[in-house]
Amino acid sequence: MGNCCSNPGEPSAKKKGKKPNPFSIDYSGNHGTSAENKLWVLKDPTGRDIRIRYELGRELGRGEFGVTYLCTDKSTGDVLACKSISKKKLRTAVDIEDVRREVEIMKHLPRHPNIVTLKDTYEDDNAVHLVMELCEGGELFDRIVARGHYTERAAANVTRTIVEVVQMCHKHGVMHRDLKPENFLYANKKETSPLKAIDFGLSVFFKPGELFTEIVGSPYYMAPEVLKRNYGPEVDVWSCGVILYILLCGVPPFWAETEQGVAQAIIRCVIDFKRDPWPKVSDNAKDLVKRMLDPDPKHRLTAQEVLDHPWLQNAKKAPNVPLGENVRARLKQFSVMNKFKKRALKVVAEHLSVEEVAGIKELFGKMDINNKGRITLEELKDGLQKIGQHLPDPDLQILMEAADVDGDGTLDYGEFVALSIHLKKIGNDDHLRRAFSYFDKNKSGYIEIEELRDSLADDLGSNYEEVIDSIIRDVDTDKDGRISYEEFAAMMKAGTDWRKASRQYSRERFSSLSLNLIRDGSLQLANEAR
Repeated sequence: MGNCCSNPGEPSAKKKGKKPNPFSIDYSGNHGTSAENKLWVLKDPTGRDIRIRYELGRELGRGEFGVTYLCTDKSTGDVLACKSISKKKLRTAVDIEDVRREVEIMKHLPRHPNIVTLKDTYEDDNAVHLVMELCEGGELFDRIVARGHYTERAAANVTRTIVEVVQMCHKHGVMHRDLKPENFLYANKKETSPLKAIDFGLSVFFKPGELFTEIVGSPYYMAPEVLKRNYGPEVDVWSCGVILYILLCGVPPFWAETEQGVAQAIIRCVIDFKRDPWPKVSDNAKDLVKRMLDPDPKHRLTAQEVLDHPWLQNAKKAPNVPLGENVRARLKQFSVMNKFKKRALKVVAEHLSVEEVAGIKELFGKMDINNKGRITLEELKDGLQKIGQHLPDPDLQILMEAADVDGDGTLDYGEFVALSIHLKKIGNDDHLRRAFSYFDKNKSGYIEIEELRDSLADDLGSNYEEVIDSIIRDVDTDKDGRISYEEFAAMMKAGTDWRKASRQYSRERFSSLSLNLIRDGSLQLANEAR
């Protein structure tokens, strides 16, 4: 939720035994008309009727769970943003707890010039309303690209701001868990505008020494210990290190064509300092990147140690020589490509139906040959082969581990539902074809340059021809100057966000691999289909 342009989260915390069975909780009755049956989400809202103090204006953005409006304080004239979250969409205990926790974290953190401020919270019969400061200065990468003159010194200043946010969070017992450039917006269009962290949807409270197991975050920025399901606040420094690497060269340090490939690259942790512009980047900058991306969290720098590093201590003396047009071009391409994917993912999300879970219970029974109520890896492999789903053993192991929420080495029915939804979605092209058709306006069977330009017009800005050319160049593998369905599908199945579908802003919904994050939305669908 964080702010006018960003959103939500994922359940937290260290596991203590099995998670409650979502099938046993029915929240549909909580939307009734009698007072005792109404669902109240927030523990201590500012009030019930937001319109007493605020006037809601034009729509700023729309997500799966709510709408963000321009919001004016009637008494002061201050212009803010109001995120209104529909209660009808809060169908599981996890959904409700996510909203509560994010609000609690934003209230808990002291005011900071680089964190969006939550002004007020309201809750009525139909929605939860979060009133916060308006950030309308654009995303971090877009501002960098627009400047034209981008240097190591500028990267140092941005990095220091981001790490100061992390330091403050950690000092107050908050782990962010989803640090990435998209979660930092400028407050306004001015050159001197402060950069603001705007999304605490995946953040959790932590105590010293507490370890977490949920796989959350976005793949490019995810620390190796997250993939190993055993991590603490050190993951935030890793994510900052990835951002710094991208700021300096324009591409992520760990990249591959598939989600599994991204995960394997993170685990291997081989960092490339040879490609342009690394030969002309200062040794101090490279040293800081290496120490922030130490695969051992015990040896990784803390947020305070990063701020004490010579490169940031002497940021004003960092080289002010442009890093080169290639870096700016890569940053622009990286940003717009993400928006291209997210636009398509939104179309996919809008067409996932209840029917997709039909027959899953019967399939579970067939695979559970000993009627234990749980499926082993071997049973899963045999069962998938019988229905024509052939996955390499390493891929199947990754999927099994991600879906096995309680970590007992088997899948119960709820965990199996999540895995089935994932495989159904990847194996069935219907959703991707709908998304492809969204861009293929003239129904030629290809996404052509003009169609891509028109679809992304709002995201392109200046130098758009160069950006379009770079996207076509990356996705168009047969080099015929257009994107076929097969090329589009390959792009969509490459590394997207590993995020929890149940509490996601729609632009990032239905990422491909994070099965235990997709799990809550899948279980809800299964519950409705039963």
